[in-house]
Amino acid sequence: MAFVDQARIQAQAGNGGKGCESHDQDKYMRYPRPNGGNGGRGGDIVLMADRNLYTLLDYRFKQHYVAKSGAHGGSNNKTGANGPACVLKVPVGTMVWDHDTGLLIRDLCLPGEGVTVVKGGEGGHGNNHNRTVTPPQAGEVRMVRLELKVIADVGLIGFPNAGKSTLISAVSKVRSKIAGYPFTTRAPVLGIVEDERSESKNFVMADLPGLIEGAHEGRGLGHQFLKHAERTKVLVHVIDMSGCEGRDPVDDYHQICRELDLYSEEVAHKHRVLVANKMDLPPAEANLKKFKRKVTKKIMAISAKERQGLDKLLVVLRKLL
Repeated sequence: MAFVDQARIQAQAGNGGKGCESHDQDKYMRYPRPNGGNGGRGGDIVLMADRNLYTLLDYRFKQHYVAKSGAHGGSNNKTGANGPACVLKVPVGTMVWDHDTGLLIRDLCLPGEGVTVVKGGEGGHGNNHNRTVTPPQAGEVRMVRLELKVIADVGLIGFPNAGKSTLISAVSKVRSKIAGYPFTTRAPVLGIVEDERSESKNFVMADLPGLIEGAHEGRGLGHQFLKHAERTKVLVHVIDMSGCEGRDPVDDYHQICRELDLYSEEVAHKHRVLVANKMDLPPAEANLKKFKRKVTKKIMAISAKERQGLDKLLVVLRKLL
């Protein structure tokens, strides 16, 4: 399934039903009695967060949604039925914006949370109770922008080819694409890290696409990647300690820290766990000693490919969560 985290839709609520103009008269009545019923109210359009959805892909293919109108009123004081609400399901973590004003309507960050984006028109009045028949109201129309920020307990960050996809594939059942070239991961991948002893200790890990220098300014689709880090509780900074891509691990560390600091204060202050990956490769041990001399932060040594040190990492993450 393709991951789509932005979409724009037009929501049009249902129109109100027409009020009825009718009269009732029998042989004993001198004047006819008005008995026209009111029209029903048009249906609303509601956006609701669903935990089983992970992408806004459907809203790329269909962008215009119209709710049903209310039924017309009838004689004998019959009120028309209200139009049913049109409920559109979106992933948890979807932010709903008014496209024209740029204002946030609602941040749907909880499963089952919903928001009415447009309201149906009121039905017209019938002529019962000696009222004047009034026309129904049209339903509201609004252009809405949807923006998804994935919600995960742990987010993996780092340069391309640092081994993030290998790590999430090793600790969860998700199979993130792994290859020997950068930017293999083009969109966030979510995986559930399970605990055999207690289901309550399960947590969601997100493999975020690799960052590059200038990501805070949007380079390499940096804004689209960094925004997903805002919703994570803990960031795992994965560093290629082998330097097999020709980069210096110390420089990699400082560059990623700088990108997070420049992007937003919220992301910069999230709790981070430093991980030295690819420790199975020959240059890694020497690079790690050099790294520890220049960076005083605590760092955990692992090899995601060989599944070394992963149990200790998961223990630390579960304690933090």
